[in-house]
Amino acid sequence: MEEKEGRNNLRNLFGVENIPKDSQLRDVLDRISSTELAPIFNDFFERLRRHKHLEDYAILPNTLLCVIDGTQYHSSKKISGEHCLTKEHKTGEITYSHGVLQGAIMHPDKKQVLPVMPEAIQNTDPTPGSSTKKAKQDCESKAAKRFIMNLKKAHPRQKFLLGGDGLMSHQPMIETALEQGMSCLFVAKPDDHKYLFEWIAAFDAIPSWEFTDEKGQTHRYIWQNDVPLHGKANAIKVNFCEYQLFNKKGERTYMNSWVTDIMLSKENIKDMVRAGRCRWKIENECFNTLKNQGYDIEHNDGHGEENLSYNMYLLTLLAFFCHQILELTDLAYQACRKKFGSKRYLWEIFRGNVRQFLFDSWTDFMDFILNPDDWEVSRVKKS
Repeated sequence: MEEKEGRNNLRNLFGVENIPKDSQLRDVLDRISSTELAPIFNDFFERLRRHKHLEDYAILPNTLLCVIDGTQYHSSKKISGEHCLTKEHKTGEITYSHGVLQGAIMHPDKKQVLPVMPEAIQNTDPTPGSSTKKAKQDCESKAAKRFIMNLKKAHPRQKFLLGGDGLMSHQPMIETALEQGMSCLFVAKPDDHKYLFEWIAAFDAIPSWEFTDEKGQTHRYIWQNDVPLHGKANAIKVNFCEYQLFNKKGERTYMNSWVTDIMLSKENIKDMVRAGRCRWKIENECFNTLKNQGYDIEHNDGHGEENLSYNMYLLTLLAFFCHQILELTDLAYQACRKKFGSKRYLWEIFRGNVRQFLFDSWTDFMDFILNPDDWEVSRVKKS
């Protein structure tokens, strides 16, 4: 388009003046520190807050639910770098991988999840004199502690309720959250917290409440405040809740349990359980969307020497963040989503039209794909 028309959509729609070669683009991205992208996540968050969109996400008064979970976005047996996590197999073969501890703002009644700046799960440089990187292997728990502290620095006045799986419901993680002024709601399973569940079982009676909904399903809530997390002398006290769901036949179809620092009662137990069950959204609405809805988050766009692989993940995540914001706020984008269904198909429509026609703005572009009969092809090309 640039050669034929003297104009192109990269400039018109994205503000990119010079078209880079793929290799140059990768070289530049490789050298940029990943922390340089963090302010963009914070800016998107602040814009949503200023325009009151986050008020609908409050899970408790003035409190946002931020669910955290780990995922892997790069894996190879051939390509590696100094920050790669390593796993040695019985065959002697080594798998190199990259992962992140991702956080996202969510609400049981909101389809859109809003990602925040993640924390890389990656190895650091070996300590001087160390002969192996194995001792320096990073993990999800270590990354989660860094994530919590960085989240506090990024949003010092915002109250958060942190949600997470059973990997998070241990004293060091809970203490890290409390030290940063955050609350927590972490899954607690019997196999991981035997002492806690024995303590609960020892009560003759504990608070409970149940009701049957219009579908004939029975919802049962059980809770107990101020119980020790484990059996050691330094055990912190937590508040425990359990939820069970039964179908019309009386068969149990779901059960889960959590620990939290928030005092539980009949007045808030339903909301707390809804928040706990909301955790699945980070897998379904975030990770699965990035992997299966055209974002191709696991595609190897280049490993690089420094930051390329992680920066590609961050840029893809920012694109996803933009689309979540547009789903919340932009009528034209909402109409496109409704007309074309899946995101993967919508991206195909976008790409096809961007390659064929010139547009002066995103407004014109989306109007064209929504109302093609109102536009003459010659007008699009020469507008």
